[in-house]
Amino acid sequence: MKISPVALLNKLNIMMLAALKPLGVWGIGALAVIDSSTIPVPIDALLIDYVAHDHRRFLLYCFMAAIGSAVGSLLPYYLGRAGGELFLLKRINRQRYEQMRDRFEKQEFLAIMVPAMMPPPTPVKLFEFAAGVFEMKPLGFFSAIFLGKFVRFLIWAIITITYGPTILHTMTQTMRHHHSLMLGLGGILIVLLLVYVLRKVFDSRRGTPLPVEEE
Repeated sequence: MKISPVALLNKLNIMMLAALKPLGVWGIGALAVIDSSTIPVPIDALLIDYVAHDHRRFLLYCFMAAIGSAVGSLLPYYLGRAGGELFLLKRINRQRYEQMRDRFEKQEFLAIMVPAMMPPPTPVKLFEFAAGVFEMKPLGFFSAIFLGKFVRFLIWAIITITYGPTILHTMTQTMRHHHSLMLGLGGILIVLLLVYVLRKVFDSRRGTPLPVEEE
């Protein structure tokens, strides 16, 4: 019987969770690496579960999850660094590429940190790939991802400690009952974020127009 990609992914998730979750802080760090680099893992839900069972080490859980996410994000970053420039230069000339890179460099830290703070389904890997394409310094990139993810995880931890472990169940039920509304709001937030970042990179007022603005 042929296994569908979704079923295979779910099976891999179950196996990884069974093997790594019992490892505590090291487990959530390893799962965060996997989530950011290759296979999607419900890292936010896992963090909430860890914090709910051990309030005293919430900062350590947030730190390890953020470090793991930053380490895993180096894969899409270096993929962009290795081949992203050639990918772009097949579509635009060298002068245009340099202009785009200059615009990105002026806002690069926020352009990476802000998406990292956003929960799924924000396409963070696209921003990580772009950081590699435009040759953002590895230390600055790593710091932006770490800081954004740490803030995101810390917010989850504080909410969990304040309102208890049932917060995840409540949020899940709310999202299920208002699925269309949540998708709509999430889509609007993602579009606004993408427009903000693209406007900073392709600033038409400074001579580098958005691709859709060109004839």
